[in-house]
Amino acid sequence: MYAIIETGGKQVRVEVGSKIYVEKLDAEVGSTVTLDKVLLLGDKAVKVGTPYVSGAKVTAKVEKQGKGKKIRVFKYKAKANEHKTIGHRQPYTCLVVESING
Repeated sequence: MYAIIETGGKQVRVEVGSKIYVEKLDAEVGSTVTLDKVLLLGDKAVKVGTPYVSGAKVTAKVEKQGKGKKIRVFKYKAKANEHKTIGHRQPYTCLVVESING
């Protein structure tokens, strides 16, 4: 069984036991998170939500909180002798899917 969920403005396909990286959630490491924005449930029969499947939930365990790789942002204005380099590391939450209820 698989599901397509929405979290952090993105859609992710999950199965039981899969590890996913999503936008940072306010949850402690080791705690359980319930994701109720399920767009699609798939097995032998497919259930599609309008926009969400009613009564469907995905339960996941928080494995770790972290930051992604650093990206460099270079801002430059021609003929003005103006340039600036800044870095950014996007925070994320790593989840392990435990169950899909539909």
